[in-house]
Amino acid sequence: MGDNQQFVIVGGGLGGALLACYLGKAGYPTHVYEMRDDLRRTEIGGGRSINLALSYRGLCALEPVGLVDEVLRNAVPMRGRMIHSRSGELTFQSYGVSDSQSINSVSRNGLNAILLDAAAKFRNVTLSFNEKCTDVNFDSGELKLTNTRTHDQTSVRAEVAFSADGAFSAVRAAMQKRDRFDYSQQYLAHGYKELHIPSGHGGSFKIEKNALHIWPRKSFMTIALPNADGSFTVTLFWPFDGPNSFAAIKSESDMLRFFNEQFPDALPLMPTLIDDYFHNPTGSMVTVRCRPWHFGGRVCLLGDAAHAVVPFYGQGMNASFEDVLVLGECLERHRPNLEAAFAEYETLRKPNADAIADLAIANFIEMRDKTGSRLFLMKKKAEKLLAKALPGWYLPLYGMVTFSRIPYAEAVARSIRQNRIVLTAAAVFFVAVVLTVVRFLR
Repeated sequence: MGDNQQFVIVGGGLGGALLACYLGKAGYPTHVYEMRDDLRRTEIGGGRSINLALSYRGLCALEPVGLVDEVLRNAVPMRGRMIHSRSGELTFQSYGVSDSQSINSVSRNGLNAILLDAAAKFRNVTLSFNEKCTDVNFDSGELKLTNTRTHDQTSVRAEVAFSADGAFSAVRAAMQKRDRFDYSQQYLAHGYKELHIPSGHGGSFKIEKNALHIWPRKSFMTIALPNADGSFTVTLFWPFDGPNSFAAIKSESDMLRFFNEQFPDALPLMPTLIDDYFHNPTGSMVTVRCRPWHFGGRVCLLGDAAHAVVPFYGQGMNASFEDVLVLGECLERHRPNLEAAFAEYETLRKPNADAIADLAIANFIEMRDKTGSRLFLMKKKAEKLLAKALPGWYLPLYGMVTFSRIPYAEAVARSIRQNRIVLTAAAVFFVAVVLTVVRFLR
């Protein structure tokens, strides 16, 4: 397969737009089809943002296309979690071993606009909006498109198609009809609702600026991430059904009573709470796993189309960006053999996608149930002490995932090995102390 083939990217979201930058820089003729309006020209309604936490992996993927500085100019660093108890007591838990380590709160739409602008600068990249992919013919390479404004239907031939069209990917759905395609999806019993804390006077922040705020309440929680304009994007994660759930709220008074009981320090900060709650949609959260991610040298999945994860480790976007980085490296290494490039990309990324999916689900339980407990705080302090006492050997799992490019699966395996060694050493030390005391008493 030669370099002059027409590459098609289905989906102009974060992963698709970044991939367009990579392909544009590499010289491939590339056409991006996005089902939504061009968000750079049309204001996109709120309600489903869940602000993004950009960390080291994502920054590494932005570096080859020169976008790190531009993206960070509008980001707000978050050095740790600020835990809010029911009584209003605050507890800060830093993310890294040192104060210099932080993650960055970024606007999804703002970041997407930067990526689209960057892709549009390449002469070999074309962007088309309001074009929804509805089906793919793998034998002919034909993509069927429906214009979301006019409802006109067209077909385009994609010699090579990249699927970046999200958790409910049309390209992946077509692949699922083929023989020996494995697919699973798992929904959380919880959904999410976007709320809002406006900025204070003169664009000031009403609560700590450089923190991800969490109100953990065992079976549910609320979080808030800062925006550059002084506001916070707030997200309520709540069961769909049950006594403390979306289904239990029937009226404005129900909503106010619930917030006054569970989040009394947040309620005065949210003057538009009622409007936000009853007008913003309730979103669901799904984990998607599938295999294979490619079909010969013709089709390749990335991002949520390949491995949608729930948002609780802050790695969904970072994992998608790392997909693009690894895919770009594989394309360069095997050029022009696309089949070999796609096969290596899947081999490298699939185990790590599965690992971060598991970590994200586990971290949801940690965030809502454990972050407010003293035992959890003691564990985190012990991890930092070990990391400082044994630099280079003991690395906290969160740090490996967030502040390095150690593959996710390798980070999990290393964390398990470290903890076994530490527990064994602690047990040996305890036994030695007991034996010493016994000998002394005798």
